[in-house]
Amino acid sequence: MTWSAKRPRCPRASSTNPVSEGNFRIAGASLFGLIVFWWAAAVIAGRPDLLPTPLEVGGAIASEAADGDLFFHLFATLARVLAAFLIAMAVGSFIGIVMGMRRRVDRWGDPLLVTALNLPALVTIVLCYIWIGLTEVAAVTAVAINKIPLVATVMREGARTLDRDLSDMASVFEMPPGKRLRHIIIPQLAPHFAAAARTGVALIWKIVLVVEFLGRSNGVGFQIHLHFQNFDVTQVLAYSLSFVAVMIAIELMILQPWQRHAARWRLS
Repeated sequence: MTWSAKRPRCPRASSTNPVSEGNFRIAGASLFGLIVFWWAAAVIAGRPDLLPTPLEVGGAIASEAADGDLFFHLFATLARVLAAFLIAMAVGSFIGIVMGMRRRVDRWGDPLLVTALNLPALVTIVLCYIWIGLTEVAAVTAVAINKIPLVATVMREGARTLDRDLSDMASVFEMPPGKRLRHIIIPQLAPHFAAAARTGVALIWKIVLVVEFLGRSNGVGFQIHLHFQNFDVTQVLAYSLSFVAVMIAIELMILQPWQRHAARWRLS
């Protein structure tokens, strides 16, 4: 018996789109207000060495970008974020789906998952550096280990909500495993996978900075450590805000559209 599935019709984007024109204006106004507040606080403080103005930080960003140092360190950090993200999403999704679909595995694995969720990131980073060495493998491994429990938790909840009636229907009609995975399982898990990705990216890049701060010779975290030793607040803010801007761009242009696309079949 052959099987074909017709995709549900997806409604057009509405005014609830997070990246709609109206929301962009609101976000722009909010950021402008933050910059004004920052500028006023810097002027009132009168201590450029402790709180530089946005103009001074912007000048530092432009200078680092012109020298090429900013892009070099941004790329190094992004590479670590991407590597840890892919590993964590693959391993965490597998663990979470298995736990969500197998009650016995969930009962045995839940205490371990709770322990991993509450293990401080700093402990994992230090242990990885001690056991593996001050290497790139240790850095990426430490970040991935901290992210895997979060992905597993989200995907476990997604696997628990799988529609059993659809699975029974697929069995009755002898639906091939490949098509069952494509048309029944993946569409239901896709919103959870996208949610795990969004929350995970926000966590991963922060842990990557700590990893670089403690044991790498390049990256945004390394630069923050270097300028912290010199008490150079302007450079610390320059590198921090540059990477924040990159991650916000990734969130708006990649992760949010992906999440809306993954959840489109739920819309009515």
